[in-house]
Amino acid sequence: MGRPALDVSEAEEAFWQEMASHQEETWYTARGLSFSYVIRGNEMFISRKDKSITRATAVMAWRRALELQETLGCVKGPKMLGTFGASYLYPIFLALGICSAQSTDREASK
Repeated sequence: MGRPALDVSEAEEAFWQEMASHQEETWYTARGLSFSYVIRGNEMFISRKDKSITRATAVMAWRRALELQETLGCVKGPKMLGTFGASYLYPIFLALGICSAQSTDREASK
């Protein structure tokens, strides 16, 4: 048999580890502003901001992106995530394949 499905806490931990593996890379917001981030403990510090994005907020945005991707077939912009720091999380989610900006489901586009 295959590996059992990850439970919620394991999936969240895997998500956070994936985020940590991409820290200090250069990313671009939807408006083309460059940024990078570092993770210290349960906080994500964005180079363009004084405030950090907490792990809980990033996980909430991740869950929302997965939900939207499943129900609508895409996440058309950072505002759809509805969380603090969405303008920074959204391009990371796109690049990591967590969500897509355009629907690949023909039924969703009708």
